[in-house]
Amino acid sequence: MTKNEIANILKDYHWMLNSIKVMRESLNEVSSKVAQYGIEASMPHAKGDPGDPVFADVVRRSKYWKKIEAYEKKVLYIQDRVHLITDDRESEVLFWILEGKSYRRIAQHMGLSKTNIQRIRDSIVDQLSENGTNGTNGTRGTNFSKQKPAC
Repeated sequence: MTKNEIANILKDYHWMLNSIKVMRESLNEVSSKVAQYGIEASMPHAKGDPGDPVFADVVRRSKYWKKIEAYEKKVLYIQDRVHLITDDRESEVLFWILEGKSYRRIAQHMGLSKTNIQRIRDSIVDQLSENGTNGTNGTRGTNFSKQKPAC
């Protein structure tokens, strides 16, 4: 992930976590759409109204599950890398960012300027993006074309 994507995930982490919880709870509830019986069933439907409410509900729930999976992927990306932040000040800032606090509020709490908090956040983003490949730095700087084949 790019540094900008990581910064956006940090900013959105708190509400994404809450959305995952709420969306899961809502998907466990039974839908309120019920098929019509009797004379209502024979009446014409409005244009665009799906004929099968069960199918429409399945489609809606499927879209929600995909959204939940996307949020979970982003949240797990951060959770898997939180241990990489070892500095006390950076850990404190990261904790409050993940709790959904504003930079201004964090600055007041820690007795620092908002600009200083943003610099610390940038440092956190740098560390999270650098360590995204388990310290191997991918294959950057490796020139495989000069290597002799094993066979």
